[in-house]
Amino acid sequence: MKAPSAVFLDRDGTLNAERHYLSRPEDLVLLPGVLDALRRLQAAGFRLVLVTNQSGIGRGYFSESDLASVHDRLLALMASAGVRLDRIYSAPEAPGQPSRYRKPSPQALFDARDDLGVNLAQSYMIGDKWIDVETGLRAGCAVSLLVRTGYGAETERREAARLSQAQAVIVDDLPAAADWILARPLS
Repeated sequence: MKAPSAVFLDRDGTLNAERHYLSRPEDLVLLPGVLDALRRLQAAGFRLVLVTNQSGIGRGYFSESDLASVHDRLLALMASAGVRLDRIYSAPEAPGQPSRYRKPSPQALFDARDDLGVNLAQSYMIGDKWIDVETGLRAGCAVSLLVRTGYGAETERREAARLSQAQAVIVDDLPAAADWILARPLS
């Protein structure tokens, strides 16, 4: 039996509107078309895995409990649309602190490979920052996609040379990323 593929997803600026250190569930606003895009990816057989840096915890801006409340709201919104995340990996440490999952570390993707049995070479990483693209590259994903939402448009301008060298795919938003992935032939 063939190992499943996954779509690894950054959270802030990719799934939901960028809020500086989002810590309250009521401030979570999904970007247009996100739920439908996730539903289409899930229906095509992709595992959906959230990989998010949450340095606000390590900086003392909010707690692990606050993060859990935000994720509970995210999961409820997804469930209401028939979407389910297979795993959430979050890095609560501030930059410079030792961290297992802080992107651009690929460790969360390696753990998802082991936990879910996914084939990283047939999987995708989607995010709005260079560190998201780099994480997918380091993990050996088929392609890393940069969305122009959140910090993505700024990243596209600032990191043009690295994005080109990495052969990152640049799209407007998560629905466009889903379209791009679903248009690729399955291996």
